Amino acid sequence: MEISHDPARLDFKATSDLLIATYWGGKRTEEINRRAFANSICAIALVDGRQVGFARASGDRAVFARISDVIVWPEHRGKGIAKAMVAALLAHPEMKSVTTFMLNTSDAHGLYARFGFRPATDGNEMRLDR
Repeated sequence: MEISHDPARLDFKATSDLLIATYWGGKRTEEINRRAFANSICAIALVDGRQVGFARASGDRAVFARISDVIVWPEHRGKGIAKAMVAALLAHPEMKSVTTFMLNTSDAHGLYARFGFRPATDGNEMRLDR
């Protein structure tokens, strides 16, 4: 398996379609995904040159980042691909000075806990849903 940050290696249509089918991406359009991906550092997981996973980090690339859209093609799940993509995003050279990473998950707490993520329960984190 290989992790690439090269957007030219992204299978946009397959990635967008898979995200639109998720519980968190169901209200998106291809255009929204295109903008989101373009404004992020993307981690693209490839096996034998074919994409099998995707994740992205957005933010200012200096002190704050948000990890989003971590997804692995169904037939490749359970093989450590999501873990490799998250590790690649955290280690990306443009993320070296980032001191705060955030994310939202309803079903993958164990994956992120391995990297030190914990629930934001200190009372300081706020959220606006529009």
